[in-house]
Amino acid sequence: MDLDDAPKVMGDDGQFHATDEAVDLSHTTFEGWAALALFWALGSVVFYQFFTRYALNNSASWTEEIARYLLIGTVFVGAAIGVAKNNHIQVDLLYRWLPAKAARVLSVGVDLVRAAFFIAMVVLTVQLMLKMESYQMTIIDLPMNIVYGVCLFGLAMAALRSLWVMKVHWQRGYSVLERPETTMEDR
Repeated sequence: MDLDDAPKVMGDDGQFHATDEAVDLSHTTFEGWAALALFWALGSVVFYQFFTRYALNNSASWTEEIARYLLIGTVFVGAAIGVAKNNHIQVDLLYRWLPAKAARVLSVGVDLVRAAFFIAMVVLTVQLMLKMESYQMTIIDLPMNIVYGVCLFGLAMAALRSLWVMKVHWQRGYSVLERPETTMEDR
């Protein structure tokens, strides 16, 4: 790109001129909104904890436990976002050296193992919830299955998204592992 073709941010008047792109939230998934709600709830609880501890000098004891559970929920639901965007940690170097057919077979194997893992985690979480149905939270008198239910939601969404990613990869004929310059939005 020639410097004359680059967008000008400094105008002839010596002032900084820049415009932001329009924000498009239409691609935000359901689990993305759920993770955002959990994150804001976590932030609110932590702020309340900070305020009661340092401003009122009378810490609310329940905030520590609830903040921990909200963080757990944010992580599990947020994992489904990573699966949907297919941007979890991966090693691309091996795929550069493998023949195309071997890379394709390995890529399909990765998709299958990922989907099987999340499906197995859903089954195990349901089994755990059935065994721990009488357990209560430590400070708040609520069932622990609320926390496990949020984890189950995140794992179920990750399982569904991994099946969707596998379908997209199958239809395209390649995955991000084989062509790291692509994204899930490239179709």
